[in-house]
Amino acid sequence: MRSGVIAQKVGMTRIFTDAGEHVPVTVLKVESCQVVAHRTLDKNGYVAVQLGAGRRKPKNVTRAERGHFAVAQVEPKRKMAEFRVPEDALIPVGAEITADHFVVGQFVDVTGTTIGKGFAGGMKRHNFGGLRASHGVSISHRSIGSTGGRQDPGKTFKNKKMPGHMGDVTVTTQNLKVVMTDVERGLIAVEGAVPGHAGGWITVRDAVKKKLPEAAPKPGAFKLANGADAPVAEAAAEEGV
Repeated sequence: MRSGVIAQKVGMTRIFTDAGEHVPVTVLKVESCQVVAHRTLDKNGYVAVQLGAGRRKPKNVTRAERGHFAVAQVEPKRKMAEFRVPEDALIPVGAEITADHFVVGQFVDVTGTTIGKGFAGGMKRHNFGGLRASHGVSISHRSIGSTGGRQDPGKTFKNKKMPGHMGDVTVTTQNLKVVMTDVERGLIAVEGAVPGHAGGWITVRDAVKKKLPEAAPKPGAFKLANGADAPVAEAAAEEGV
């Protein structure tokens, strides 16, 4: 199990294959995605890497957060996320993960926050059929109908599908195929749609239901704090692992 990355959704476009077929893709940008801290078994009870992406002005960061970033010697980050990994897959603190962390053809799971739709009724929110258009029904054609019994159970159960806030929830889309990677510009193109609006933060990780390709670098593709490429990634690429 490898670490994921934090990316920013750029938008959707399409890529043409050699056969002339077009593939709809979502473009994700990986920029200044650095390892901020490690979570260890002795200190925290689990093993994980804490990543940060984006930039924040130091004046908008609390003193505690500034100290946390100062220990890692990285700039204040706008988005933070943790990824559970085994101890042999930890990436050094301060290293910057690059777009070639994923290889073309592999499948990834993408997590993001959907676009908020505000307050919505039962038909739009849950695809209810509504009431009849005739036979005595007036005004309440789009109502949801009964929500519970009268004497038994005498209440409406929790989690009943009803009108309410639609969207603005965390959603994971599984098994999206990586179509293209651009290391110089930090771009990753995945086939299909990704939850969230353009500019939203997305976490991308290896698909849990698909086998990881042998060409994927382990523990990942990254640049060290001094700007050098990761020696582990280079060795893996030479051996074809």
